[in-house]
Amino acid sequence: MRASFDRSPQLYMRVAGVFYLAIILLGLFGEVFVRAKLVVSGNPAATAHAISASPLLWRMGIVGDLLMHVFDIPVIVVLYLLLKPVNKSLALFATYINLIQTAVLAANKLSLLVPLYLVDGSPSLASFSPAQLQTLSYVAIKAHGYGFGVGLIFFGVACLIRGYLMFKSGYVPKLYGFLMVLAGFSYLINSFALLLAPTFAAALFPAILVPAFIGELSFTLWMIVKGVNLAQWQQRIDQASAI
Repeated sequence: MRASFDRSPQLYMRVAGVFYLAIILLGLFGEVFVRAKLVVSGNPAATAHAISASPLLWRMGIVGDLLMHVFDIPVIVVLYLLLKPVNKSLALFATYINLIQTAVLAANKLSLLVPLYLVDGSPSLASFSPAQLQTLSYVAIKAHGYGFGVGLIFFGVACLIRGYLMFKSGYVPKLYGFLMVLAGFSYLINSFALLLAPTFAAALFPAILVPAFIGELSFTLWMIVKGVNLAQWQQRIDQASAI
């Protein structure tokens, strides 16, 4: 794959761009059309009733999130191949830390399965009152939110590194490098605020993630529509081969 990518990166870029776009759309589906619809902030009872009334939608949100993490893998590989000619060590570090993020977020989905078990009326839970089950379900959902924030710390670092490499590459427009660095800072600010000052984080969200959305979406569309500057790409490949 490496040799084929080096000869003609555009096909791989476009395929990875499609996967990246799918990741963005699936992420929006899970957050906006599933959890934002069914989770009632500060109200465990209403949240449990909403999930109990729409279990298929809740499950679809989980499956969509898991597909998102599966699609992460080809995108991570292509971004490594794309940025390796600039600095192999930094590109590899961004790859490893992005894989950690994917593993953390995939494991974090287990928290979203807990509410389904707690609200299904299983006889094994008869010793708990409905209010207790609703509260436990809500706690699991809140834990998922914090786990998501932890995972995005790793992704924020990966975005900073990739943004720097894009800016230095010559074959990716500097604008996308700048936007990716901005996305990295957005993720880091959001995650650390969530962990250190939740009230402040609530005031920042969702505006703090708008730069990340703009940066990633614009870069994704560039991958699909335009792709790398082939002349500059070949020049970088030749320079890397000469070292």
